[in-house]
Amino acid sequence: MVARLVLYLRMIKFSHSVFALPFAFTAMVLAADGIPRAGQILWIAVAMVSGRTAAMGLNRIIDRRIDAENPRTAGREIPSGKIKVTEAMVFVLISLIVFFFAAYMLNPLCLRLAPIAVFFFILYPYTKRFTWLSHVVLGIAISGAPLGAWIAIRGSIDVDILPLCIAVVFWLAGFDVLYALQDLDFDQSKGLYSIPARFGVKRALFLSRGFHLITWSLLLVTALVFRLGALYYIGLLLVATLLVHEHRLVKEDDLSKLNMAFFNMNGYISIAVFLFTTLDIFMK
Repeated sequence: MVARLVLYLRMIKFSHSVFALPFAFTAMVLAADGIPRAGQILWIAVAMVSGRTAAMGLNRIIDRRIDAENPRTAGREIPSGKIKVTEAMVFVLISLIVFFFAAYMLNPLCLRLAPIAVFFFILYPYTKRFTWLSHVVLGIAISGAPLGAWIAIRGSIDVDILPLCIAVVFWLAGFDVLYALQDLDFDQSKGLYSIPARFGVKRALFLSRGFHLITWSLLLVTALVFRLGALYYIGLLLVATLLVHEHRLVKEDDLSKLNMAFFNMNGYISIAVFLFTTLDIFMK
């Protein structure tokens, strides 16, 4: 039973929850101007984890034939037959039920907007079949984490949180471009769309850096909107350092450290934004 659960968690890359969840919690503390009620924290966490689980499960199901042809992904749980498609569908269905229930427990607006989130869960896997902007679509899907957390606390959509949400769009798109470098040759041979496949490695690296510059600028705008203090700006310096280091790890002629840039650096970035935002609000 435990081994089977580990298999499902591996399929959805559960450890990658560290990317979106801290940004959701950042929006949560900004919306509450502190720590919200325990029940709100619980259901926000449940909604984020179940939503991401459903999204990853859908991605794996929709892309199963492409994954089977790609040497890098052929060993994944569905293409390799370790998890059957019907089993994965049941797993996704259960995750969606939990996601909608969590939205219901938060407030009516969260519940009404939940289907829009699911629409982007389904849309993203198909975008790589027709547009190199697929990275941005993925960023939009992930930006639902901070937006959803804000709505969970405030019960409304407000312009104040939009700079943080858009920062997440370009942050995710930026490192997804780096991740797509692994599949450049495969994508080109199969007619799949990505920024590396469309523009090549050099321009893809340039665009990724540009996306992350936009991210950092919008995190700075977030500080101005919420009148955050010195601790947040210290966090911003740390984020800038991590972003620079991430891009120094990935070179046009050397992609050997790509996984470190993808997972380690971006996990640190999202956690740093959350920690320094929270500390700054407490100090105020």
